[in-house]
Amino acid sequence: MWIFGWKGPSGFSASSTAEEVTQGIDGSALTAIVTGASSGIGVETTRVLALRGVHIVMAVRNVDAGRNVKESILKEIPSAKIDVMELDLSSMASVRKFASQYQSSNLPLNLLINNAGVMATPFMLSQDKIELQFATNHLGHFLLTDLLLETMKRTARESNIEGRIVNVSSEGHRIAYSEGIRFDKINDESGYYTWYAYGQSKLANILHAKELARPSLSLKCFFLLWHNQEEGVEITANSLHPGAIISTNLMRHHGLINTVGQMLGKYFLKNIPQGAATTCYVALNPQVKGVSGEYFLDSNIGNPSAKAKDADLAKKLWDFSCTLTNPK
Repeated sequence: MWIFGWKGPSGFSASSTAEEVTQGIDGSALTAIVTGASSGIGVETTRVLALRGVHIVMAVRNVDAGRNVKESILKEIPSAKIDVMELDLSSMASVRKFASQYQSSNLPLNLLINNAGVMATPFMLSQDKIELQFATNHLGHFLLTDLLLETMKRTARESNIEGRIVNVSSEGHRIAYSEGIRFDKINDESGYYTWYAYGQSKLANILHAKELARPSLSLKCFFLLWHNQEEGVEITANSLHPGAIISTNLMRHHGLINTVGQMLGKYFLKNIPQGAATTCYVALNPQVKGVSGEYFLDSNIGNPSAKAKDADLAKKLWDFSCTLTNPK
């Protein structure tokens, strides 16, 4: 972490804000989907991208909350281009419905920001009977990305503008289960530990981006990998740690930790404008052009865990995710 304002090679640090890392960038030719855009750093990501001219589609579970955020941003930025669409990442049916509606809208897609997430929840199963953190944080985004790849590929080809997939992970990926991903025990309640399960889902976010960035034409779940420069198609995929941020509701399942954090966090943790900085940097900054398969923190390239660099684990996770998301 580039603590106390110490700048990394990018010229930015942990104290840099989303506005600062996108200063002077014109995003008016871009369209982005931001999941989880109605709370926490998702709101700030939406606001700052809209400030830079990006057309934002807020993909949110609570549409009313999303509309309230949209109205608030429009009061500040009357020219903002924002749409709100319903998306529940814990439901594959909802993900499929969202992707179908998006494709029917004929909107382009330059940026896919997989931001939404839950943290350290009690053991629960999703609507599809998959452990909730893995289902929401990884599997929903995996399916969403897969379903929208052709839209991104077409947009990149027609616009000649690089597409970017951004997975919001966490340094929490370092505290995953010892095996990394518990493929055979993904729904094992007896061995469930909230923080290990959270770490597992965040490790999956990094491995997903790593596998997406692999420059080959190997068969994916539904489409061939799009990285084909001869077709004029260029799409990158990266992951990131936004930072430890105090002013979000991610810790709502841990009252004591949340209370103590609220009291002391202002001295040690990031605020929301700082927390959204790395997402906005990876999504918009020209320094990231052509960079793929990397893990960022504090708006600089970081060094994830050994398991996050494991190509075999990434491939196994991809195959496992394809199996879970393919219709029976």
